[in-house]
Amino acid sequence: MTHPIIEDLANRYTAKRYDPSKRVSKEDLAVICEAMRLSASSINSQPWKFIVIESDAAKQRMHDTFAHKFQFNQPHVKTCSQVILFAHNPHYTREDYAKVVDKGIEDKRTKAADREQAFGGFAFVDLNTDETGNNASWTKSQTYLALGNTLHVLARLGIDSTTMEGVDSEMISQIFAKELDGFECNVALAIGYHHSEEDYNANLPKSRLALDQVVQIL
Repeated sequence: MTHPIIEDLANRYTAKRYDPSKRVSKEDLAVICEAMRLSASSINSQPWKFIVIESDAAKQRMHDTFAHKFQFNQPHVKTCSQVILFAHNPHYTREDYAKVVDKGIEDKRTKAADREQAFGGFAFVDLNTDETGNNASWTKSQTYLALGNTLHVLARLGIDSTTMEGVDSEMISQIFAKELDGFECNVALAIGYHHSEEDYNANLPKSRLALDQVVQIL
């Protein structure tokens, strides 16, 4: 099949080594950030924060989070262009959703007179919240919608990436406590440009299950 979208996805892969001399431009980074902001989420909840780690000082802090485990991902931090933390709110509340509702009124998506009615969708949050007020499994799922969107955007821009679930969430919560402000990070994304000689994954053929094994059209 020949189509620009398919070409994007066929060429996308997980980079294993980065060229530290190459950096994502400010213009492309702005596109990436806006794409993350525009990502879909259940009931438009947007229970996330995206923390872009770019400076040497911030990269050192991220590097330090690998002190105890997942050291195989540690080299990416200082050689890639940026690392993005995909963080979720583990205790998403009605007050959090009120910000979404009020922004919808500001953007003229919702009439001010219908504000209370707009909270109807919050019932879905209640269904995914336990007796302690924790709904992390649901809010975490929303960050993966944003992650998938971001991966395609990066492919379209010709920027390489490495999704890292191998991160120490507890250490990230400690070292980036101020920035996270109660949010949690279980997945991070390294972005940049692969090393043409050292990235062993760059030239390997794409491998996926056959279409008829994963897609059924009824």
